[in-house]
Amino acid sequence: VAYLIVFHILFVLFVWTYWKSVFTLPIQPGKKFHMSYADQERYENEERPEVQRQILAEIARKLPVYTRTGNGGIRFCDRCQLIKPDRCHHCSVCAMCVLKMDHHCPWVNNCIGFSNYKFFLLFLAYSLLYCLYIAATVFKYFIKYWTGELTNGRSKFHILFLLFVAIMFFVSLMFLFGYHCWLVSRNRSTLEAFSAPVFQNGPDKNGFNLGFVKNLQQVFGEEKKLWLLPIASSQGDGHFFPMRALSEARNPLLTNEEQWEEDGIDEEPQGSGEASSLAIERET
Repeated sequence: VAYLIVFHILFVLFVWTYWKSVFTLPIQPGKKFHMSYADQERYENEERPEVQRQILAEIARKLPVYTRTGNGGIRFCDRCQLIKPDRCHHCSVCAMCVLKMDHHCPWVNNCIGFSNYKFFLLFLAYSLLYCLYIAATVFKYFIKYWTGELTNGRSKFHILFLLFVAIMFFVSLMFLFGYHCWLVSRNRSTLEAFSAPVFQNGPDKNGFNLGFVKNLQQVFGEEKKLWLLPIASSQGDGHFFPMRALSEARNPLLTNEEQWEEDGIDEEPQGSGEASSLAIERET
């Protein structure tokens, strides 16, 4: 009876996290990151690159955007017509910009990003436990198979099949889950692991690394009782992320958008000096 109870609990958690990973849609950037119709016309009709730089720099100066392209330009998506928030990327499969995009997963046929990254991690964890539990409970019958205690031919096939599949998926999931645990501990996404985010001072692979505990809280939240449940508890809204360079001076995780706008106004004279040196690179 205890084996069946544990089996059904793991099965429910496995199905629940898989369902949340599949049907939780990725989140697009908010409206204030999109170019207005007037700005689009002004930008597209302008043929002078220096004026285009000024248009993008003027829009980005009002937003909490700190990352840049490889050549130091404003991260702009010409398909979605928006200034990309930090850690946001365009998914060619979903045909949209996704907040804190990690990767597009064929397992769940969905884009893994800010909205469902926690669910994806829990899906991997419970899948790993599910396979381990099946392998452990079937192993004693596998021993009986080798000792000749099992006489039914069909039972032998079922035991061999279950054990082989469980171990095969367990090993695969172990490497995948371990890799994502390493990413969470460093506060990186899969894309950032392959290509370090570029800040105004240059690329920095640890730019969002705030320490092990705070990195966990970024994904799972501060309420530890919610960490193992497929319930949304990640910090922030996916548009703004604390950075190591700013954390020493102030708390950069601001939930009030007006505070960001005030900071942008205060820093406008400094930003206007940088506008002339910013290059434009259209990312897709």
